[in-house]
Amino acid sequence: MGDEIKVYVVEFGDRPHYQLQWQDPITQRLRTKTTKIRRSGPARDRKQAERLAGELEGQLRAGAGGLPSRLSWGEFRARYEREVVPGLAPKTGEKIRGVFDRAERELNPQRLRDVTEARLSYLVSVLRGAGAAENTISGHLAHLKAALTWAVDQKLILVRPRMPKIQRAKKSNGRPMKGRPITTEEFERMLEAVPVEVGEHAAPQWERYLRGLWTSGLRLRESLDLWWDREDRLFPIFPRGGRPMLRVPGELEKGNADRLLPIAPEFAMLLLAVPEEERTGPVFKLDGRVGRLGANEVSKIVSRIGKLAVVRVYVSPKDPTKVKYASAHDLRRAFGERWAARLMPVQLKELMRHESIETTLRFYVGTDAQRTADAAWAAFERATAPFSGPLPNSSPNSGVFGPSATSASTRRKPKRQQAVMKSGAAGTRTQDQRIKSPML
Repeated sequence: MGDEIKVYVVEFGDRPHYQLQWQDPITQRLRTKTTKIRRSGPARDRKQAERLAGELEGQLRAGAGGLPSRLSWGEFRARYEREVVPGLAPKTGEKIRGVFDRAERELNPQRLRDVTEARLSYLVSVLRGAGAAENTISGHLAHLKAALTWAVDQKLILVRPRMPKIQRAKKSNGRPMKGRPITTEEFERMLEAVPVEVGEHAAPQWERYLRGLWTSGLRLRESLDLWWDREDRLFPIFPRGGRPMLRVPGELEKGNADRLLPIAPEFAMLLLAVPEEERTGPVFKLDGRVGRLGANEVSKIVSRIGKLAVVRVYVSPKDPTKVKYASAHDLRRAFGERWAARLMPVQLKELMRHESIETTLRFYVGTDAQRTADAAWAAFERATAPFSGPLPNSSPNSGVFGPSATSASTRRKPKRQQAVMKSGAAGTRTQDQRIKSPML
């Protein structure tokens, strides 16, 4: 019974009222609350304060769900994984189990109350010392926060410990990616390295797989879940009166909803090149020694191909020996980069199968200054008339002044302004003439 919450009536010389005091089972700190009963009164006032202590003690115990300090971490984890995790996406469930495993290794909590603010701060320092990225640490804390918040809702603990603050690493290029889009030349080097990694016999199917990633923008797991003839998986549709489409079941989609999405033309042609009688089973048949390869094995092979091709997508500025070579996701990044210059953001969002437009804008739109500069110069060179005019709101492609400027020129002008315009027309170079100067 030593773990039960016990509330005591205490007196402090500098306070006029009786105080109630108890030890918080989560933080192990003393908590104090005033009774607002003056301690200079009769003895019955002391008894009234004791009754308040008993009432508060009962409320705290009931609110804790029956002595929360006695609940073991193992019991809490088992209940959370039984009641909450099944309602989440499979990958999210895997992530939560991984976070719990790491917390157990580093903190070794015996009871739920052992997960305190101080211990969480220690966990952050351990993760950072092991070289974990700030985004990884933030993800760990987010899952622990959700679990502990659920524990409060279920009255398993009184309060949730505060999460440590994470100092996000600044991104100088505005593109928070772990890699980068690879170029066409780098992709061709990867194709040349395929036989070296997988052998001549398996090279054709692996070359076709890399071309599939390059032209489709599919995530690695999505590409392996792509089937010709299974409606419970991703599968392509070729309607007679429309463009090829991709059907995505909700259980395989981040947005958790069935969707019918467009297929990029290059990828559609790659699929249509397969004869109809051969369109059975998985679209990409990547076989290993024992059956079809899983996502982890495929990811490692693609990364080794990127390393053989010497396609570096990231080099640590602090340690040049830390190099990341091209992976399957860098092919997806290249796909998004190519189409970002050709589609509106909303269209690109659908083609990339992003759940939120914010993801599209953050990673693929407005982040390439050179591409934006090229587009600006191309628009400038296509213009049939000078790009600027004397009025700030003039149209760049409808003459020097544009329609709005023409209508404005017909209005009556003050005599002083008319005199200035006549003077300019007679003896000085007008703004129109200055624009046509070769000094641009």
